[in-house]
Amino acid sequence: MKKVRAHVVVDGRVQGVCFRMDTRGAALERKVKGWVRNLPDGRVEAVFEGEETDVKSMIKWCENGPPLARVGKLDVEWEPYTDEFDGFEITFV
Repeated sequence: MKKVRAHVVVDGRVQGVCFRMDTRGAALERKVKGWVRNLPDGRVEAVFEGEETDVKSMIKWCENGPPLARVGKLDVEWEPYTDEFDGFEITFV
């Protein structure tokens, strides 16, 4: 299977709604590695690495996020796969 990396920025009501915690749980379920963090401007940023179908599944999940989130915009940038992560972490700016 093809390994890929996606850099994602999610805009909308995405902070204060468990977006990071639920993103981590969804990534672990899919065996996707990387990180997620809140940005100072209210958006959420994440990097996903793994099997292409799993990373695409994470991007699809981010279109809605957790139940209290209201995603207004989702930007995805495909980057070269690096295999630099051991797991999936919540990080901080």
